[in-house]
Parts: sequence; C-alpha cells; structure tokens
Amino acid sequence: MPQCLANLRLLFFSRLKPSPLFLSIPSNLRHRSFLPILSSSSSHSRRQRSSSTPPNRRQQQPSSFRSRGKSTLGDKGRGNREEGGGASMGDNGRGGGNFAGFNKKRAEGRDESDRARKNLHLKVRRLNPTNTISYVQILGTGMDTQDTSPSVLLFFDKQRFIFNAGEGLQRFCTEHKIKLSKIDHIFLSRVCSETAGGIPGLLLTLAGIGDEGMSVNVWGPSNLKYLVDAMKSFIPHAAMVHTRSFGPDAPSHLDASKSMDPIVLVDDEVVKISALLLRPRCSPGVSEVKPGDMSVIYLCELPEIMGKFDPGKAKALGLRPGPKYSELQSGKSVMSDRDNVMVHPSDVMGPRVPGPIVFLVDCPTEGHVYDLLSTSSLDSYCSGNSPEEDKTVNCIVHLSPSSVIGSPSYQKWMEKFSTAQHIIAGHQTRNVEIPILKSSARIAARLNYLCPQFFPAPGFWSLHPLTLDSSGKDVPSMADKSISAENLLKFTLRPHVQLGLDKANIPTHRTSSETISELITEIPEIVDAAKHVSEFFDKPQRTGSDMLQDNNSSNLTEEPWLEEEEEEEEEEEEEKRTTPSCLDNVRRDDMEIVLLGTGSSQPSKYRNVSSVYINLYSKGSLLLDCGEGTLGQLKRRYGVEGADDAVRKLSCVWISHIHADHHTGLARILALRRELLKGTAHEPLIVVGPSQLKRFLDAYQKLEDLDMEFLDCRSTTTGSWDDFVSNGESKEIDDSTESTLFANFNNRMQSVWKRPVDKATYYSLLKKLQTVLNEAGLESLISFPVVHCPQAFGVALKAADRFNSVDKRIPGWKIVYSGDTRPCPELVEASRGATVLIHEATFEDGLMEEAVARNHSTTKEAIEVGDSAGAYRLILTHFSQRYPKIPVFDDAHMHKTCIAFDLMSVNLADLPVLPNVLPYLKSLFKDEMAVDELDEEGPDQAAVTSVVA
Repeated sequence: MPQCLANLRLLFFSRLKPSPLFLSIPSNLRHRSFLPILSSSSSHSRRQRSSSTPPNRRQQQPSSFRSRGKSTLGDKGRGNREEGGGASMGDNGRGGGNFAGFNKKRAEGRDESDRARKNLHLKVRRLNPTNTISYVQILGTGMDTQDTSPSVLLFFDKQRFIFNAGEGLQRFCTEHKIKLSKIDHIFLSRVCSETAGGIPGLLLTLAGIGDEGMSVNVWGPSNLKYLVDAMKSFIPHAAMVHTRSFGPDAPSHLDASKSMDPIVLVDDEVVKISALLLRPRCSPGVSEVKPGDMSVIYLCELPEIMGKFDPGKAKALGLRPGPKYSELQSGKSVMSDRDNVMVHPSDVMGPRVPGPIVFLVDCPTEGHVYDLLSTSSLDSYCSGNSPEEDKTVNCIVHLSPSSVIGSPSYQKWMEKFSTAQHIIAGHQTRNVEIPILKSSARIAARLNYLCPQFFPAPGFWSLHPLTLDSSGKDVPSMADKSISAENLLKFTLRPHVQLGLDKANIPTHRTSSETISELITEIPEIVDAAKHVSEFFDKPQRTGSDMLQDNNSSNLTEEPWLEEEEEEEEEEEEEKRTTPSCLDNVRRDDMEIVLLGTGSSQPSKYRNVSSVYINLYSKGSLLLDCGEGTLGQLKRRYGVEGADDAVRKLSCVWISHIHADHHTGLARILALRRELLKGTAHEPLIVVGPSQLKRFLDAYQKLEDLDMEFLDCRSTTTGSWDDFVSNGESKEIDDSTESTLFANFNNRMQSVWKRPVDKATYYSLLKKLQTVLNEAGLESLISFPVVHCPQAFGVALKAADRFNSVDKRIPGWKIVYSGDTRPCPELVEASRGATVLIHEATFEDGLMEEAVARNHSTTKEAIEVGDSAGAYRLILTHFSQRYPKIPVFDDAHMHKTCIAFDLMSVNLADLPVLPNVLPYLKSLFKDEMAVDELDEEGPDQAAVTSVVA
C-alpha cells in the first residue's frame, strides 16, 4: 500500500505545477499536504435544547438550537454556513510549516470553531406604544419568479416581525438594505418549502453576527417541529433560534366543525399577535391531513392610544397642575383638589385613537376556504357586526393564490370586511415582468448586450392570463377596496393621521433599453466590443489565432487585453491547443451548462449560491448542487413555465456536500416536481448526495412528500460502480477509497466509510440510476472524494459515444464539477481529459492562507488543476462574496479559462470561443474594485445587509 500511495503522489505532482509555497514543504511531509482526510463529526453534532417554556396558552414545544460556531477568517458573517470558520493550522495537515496545504481539522469536521458558545438570550427592547412609527410592508420575494411566498414585514421603532421566509429573503434584504439583525420574530403561515425555504440560510447568517450571534423567535403551527428536526441534520451548531409551535400536536386533531379561538402568541405594549389555524377539507376517502397542509391566519392588533390631555378641562374641575395630571394621562381617576368629586380620564382627555388591526390570511387551496367560512372567531371583526365601534379591521394582506381569491366563496368572505383595505399579495401575472432583484437584473442586461450567446435574455414570461375585472386587476370583485401588492408597498398604521397606503417606496421599473443606454454612456467602447464578440460566433470554424488577429485590428487598443505581450502569449498558447474530438459535428441541442449560482457562503446582490444546471434538452437534465434560490434562478433563466418544464424533466440531482449553500434549495425543487407530476405516471427523482443529506430529507418528508429516492455519493464512486457491474449485485459501500484517503492514518473516518448498506436497496437504486443515465444519453456519473469537510465530493459526468453520418464513432463529452475543495489528486485524476472542468475558485491568489484555513482553492490553484488534468476548458465559480461582481485573477494564465456569472449559459458547441470572451467581460467591470459590498456594516455584520432601520 505505501508503494501504491507513492506512485499516486508521483503521478499527481508530475503533472501539477507546484507553487513556490509548496516547494518549501519538507520532503517527508509533502504527501500529507494534499491527502483529503475526511471524518465524521457525530461527536460534535449534539444539540442542546432550551428548557424554558413561556406561560402562554397553547404555545407549547419551545425548542432552541445551541449556537456553537463562530465566524472568523475569510468571508464575513458566514456563521456556521460551512460549519465553522478558519482554524489554527498547527497540526491540521500542514506539517507545522507556513505553506499551502489543507485544514485537516476542518476536513475531519472538528474545526476549533466548534467550541461551545454561551447560550444566547432573546433580545429585550424598550418599547413605546405612544410615540411609535408602525407599518406593514410587502417584501416582494418571489413576486417576479412565483417560486416562493412573498414575505410581509410588520415594522415598529424597536421591533420587527416578518411573516414567511421563503427562499431568496436574505438576498432580497441585501438588495434593499433591510437589516436582518433587527428581526425579533418570524411567523410562518404554513410550514413548507414555499414559506420556510429561507429559514436555514437566515439562521446561519444570524449566527455569524457579532462575537456570539443573534437570536430570533420562529413561530408556526405544531408541524414546525418537523422542520426543526430536519434542519438539525445539517446545522449541528445552528444559529440561535427559539422555535415556538402552537395549536394541537397533530393536524388530525383539528375539527373543522368546531370553532377555535385565536391563539395569542405575542402580547406586549405595542402589538398583540394571535393565530387562527385552518385545515383543508379532506377529500373523500382521506381521513388524515398531512402536516404541511395546515395554514394560519395572523391577527395583528395595535393598542388604542389615549386622547390628548386638556389642561383647561382639568383646571375647571378643580385640579392643580402636578402629579395628578400624569395619573389621569395614564388612565387613573383622581380626586379633585377643589371639590369632593372624582375626576376620570374621560373627563379631561380627548377622544381615544383606536388601535389599527391587520390580518394576514393564507388560504392556499379552496379546501381551506371551507374552514375559513365555517369559523366564527372572526365575526366580531366583521364590518357592521362589531359591538365595539373601534374594533375595525383596517388592512387585510391576502397571501392566498389568485385562483383561490377569485373563487366565489372567498369573495363572499372578503365582503364581510368591506371597510378594510385588501392587499392581494399572492402570485399574480402582472408582477412577473418586474425584476425584484434589480442589481442582478442590471448586470444580466449588460452581460446580455455584450454576449447574448453566453448570457441570453430572461425567458419569455408566458403565464396563462387570469380573468380580470373591469378595472384590469387580477381580483374579479371588491375592486374598490382591493389593490394588487407591489414590491415594498406600505400600509401605515402609526401615526394615525397617516393611516393608509403608502406607495412612495415602490421601486421604479427600469427597462433593459434604459440599462443599455446607461452602459453605452458609461463605457462607449462597449459597442465595438459587442461587435467583436459576436464575430466569434459568426465564424465558429476559425482558429484561436485567427480570432486574436481580428482583435489586433480593432480600435480597442487601449484596453489591457490587447497589449502586445499578452497577444503573443495568447497566440502561442492557441497554436498549441486543439479541439477535442467530442466536439466534432456537435449539435446545439446536445448539452448546455447553465451556471445558476456562482457565489459562496450566502446569496448576495449579484451572485446566488451554488447550483449548476446541465441541460440535455429532449433527453432530460441534471442539477449539480442546489443552493437556496435555485428554483428562482431557473425561472429567471427559462421563464416561469419554462422552469416548470425544466423541473419536470430532471433526471437526477447530485449534491456535493452538506453545507447549506449547496443544498437548501433542494426541498423546494422536489416539492414543485411532485406537484407538477401529480396525476401522471413517473418515477421518484434520484438524489445523490452525502449521507447527512439523507437524514435531512428523511426528516423533512414527514412535513411534505418530496417524491424522491436517495443514493449515497459513496455508492457512485468508481469502485462501487465496478463492483456493481462485475458482480451484478450489491455488497458494501466502496471501501477502495480508503486505500487512497486513509493510508498511514489511523482515524475515525475509516469505520464510517466501511458502514454497510442494504444490498437489495443498493442494487436496486444503482440499477435505476444507470437506467436514468442511459435515457439521458450519459455513460456514467462518478463521484470522487475531495478535501473540504467530512463526506465532500466532486463528480464526473461522461456522455455516451455517438456516431456521425458516416458511422464514425465520436467520443462523448466529459464534465467534471469539483464541488468545494482544496487541490487534491482525486480531483486531478477524475478530470483527466475533461471537456469542461467546473472548479471552485473561492479566493484570489493573495489569500492562500484563508483558502487553506477554509479548505477552498485560489484562482491560480484551480487553473493549475485544470492544466495538470489536461482539461479542454475551465470554468471558475463559487467566488467569495468579497468579490461582488468579478473576482481578482491573473490574465496570464487564462488561455483556456472563463469566469462564471449567474445565469451564464455555455452551449457545448460554443466551447471553442469561451476563453476569448473573458477579456471583454473584464472590460465590463474595469472600474470595479474588489471590495466586500457589505463592508459598511462592519466586519461581523457583512453577512446581513438586510430590516428596515
């Protein structure tokens, strides 16, 4: 075994150009620097629960994660999004020297940031009910993509409440400078991927704020416990979150024939928030309601404000100025100083100002409407029926879909509140053409102008139109008191004189043509640049040298990419380069790589988190990683209906590792696919991932059916496939990996990797996966271990060979995706002869120490891996959010490389020209500085530029 390991090291280092830093490693220690040491972190994954239970009626089962991670080096505000920050390097696989290697403790899951932290106490804020500013505001997450439920902000001077936290909430708040650090409570109207998909990422962000993180209350019906249990499987040290479930222990206990009183959740000086549970009417033959089917109506009641004190009236009643004036203003009666009579507050105070009341109604199906109509708990709030004149509902925010709101039964219920302002916040056709994330839409429009081949315009928004009333709104009646929600629309609650709608903050819609006009004014030479880029695609048969010669004749000689020395270097490299045979006679409907998310750690204004969509057109598609917001990105790329088609035809989803920025969008994708394929014959979707992901998915499926089957990445290694093919039956998970990963190391991961699985299940799933791959035109999907965290993997996809018109065999293309990793021999070996290597490049070359501490790669290291493996094209992705628009890189080494941007679409037929576009892309951002876009928030709050201050 030692001799085999030595041969492997020799093979790796003979092809990988070592950096000067690596050459400084003592020879007897060099082999340890690149060995991926993976380990189980089960001993660090125990959670502690808070034992405190608030004495509130039917608000039971409070639980809390204990936050034990701490943000340190590198990307600010990460919290435990990657299970801890940088670690001390003393014995972490670096041999004790100051050189490039990897963080062994982090790879084993025992980073020093796993130390226990103090229990966080909930924030206590000083409240003032009289002099407060308050409003309800629509946070338009999902309005344009219709992939998630909009959120609603209830704002007070000293408190913030958010209702629903679907995917994209963090990114939305970053865009609109809404500070998540100010949030006290999150309320879920339903517990499902549509309303709660953003919770995991949000909690991890809050965990990274300050030295000890931030705490938050999360409220939801009793099925909230299923979400909490699921998150524990991948957030072992999670953010400080206090979960407060309410209502019966199970939805089946709800009796629609019996009215339930609203459940009081929060009752303080500024607001009383209550919840009323709704359950759908069961279909014939169905006796149980699934946990995710429950929904909630939230009632928000502000207290009344005493009228203005009249000193003249007090004096006339015999009172002298003094303490008694204050007592009267606080609602107490006092004795007159002149007469033997009691003076009551009503004698000296003006009329009371009634407290505004807001409802938030989520009625997801017409089955829920039956329960809504049958409840009598809201009768006292109905217009004209209230015995108290001041108990009037001022505003109702409808989170229900338009199809439900437009139904006659729902309209009948709305008419009970004829004096209230109705805000229709469900998904509506009118919002789909108005981008919610304006910064990324602006960048996308500029990239599309420069190179529409790699950056196509957003998909055609082609929804089936709803039936509109005479006013042109999506709601067929109540038109005089209804308004369609718009992003950042407000309804002011306090001060009372401003009670009503406020449209001042609604962003103006900016067209693509306006963005391009601005671009041309800012960079006039971009017009010629766009023409030259288009020439690359007009003449695809030209060589790289020909294209460089054309560049020489352009009038962009002032740009740095056309300097004479660089031209000579590029021409020399281009002459050495040959087009791989897999691209012979390639069709444009063969394969397309769509980079849905190209940022690391957490979503930002310009880059979403990791996801790669492999479009195989009529043969299907695959997702490689699925970070939060992946569905929204699909809808921005292909349109609302086009994205639905993309989800329907998914053949497989592959997840690299358990860090939240790589998989928290998966549940939403799976839930949507289940809905889209309901009633049609289909197979469950195969999800390939690390074993920790299965624990999450199994726990989450108690909440809502995901219609999937799970296969461990270790079952798809080369050894496992060889064993499956040669023996025709399953044995145990591939142990051959141990020979390369754990030779000479006596560590605890060996027992984990030898854990057996059920033979019949293993055989059946591999057979299904092989069938799925063959139907998609793929020969193989092979996972391989990489150096990042316990059970981190990369993947290699190989297309089946094909024949041209004269029956000549043409080899299939090969795509390799690194996942998150340090450079390692397994990745180099898997990338041999790759047509495209998609490699993470989290840090610039000058941040080698941080790259080692976090087990990521620098730009130069990624390029060296591609060169060593002989990959034809290299796409760099997973950039630190400290590079908001374009990362820092050295032009001298980019001859076959391109930088990825969100929604970048690379067709297999366009690979020959891919590197030539990079200099022009760089010119688009020539004045940009590589600074963290969130620096103004301070070093520990950079992750949370997000609640209205």
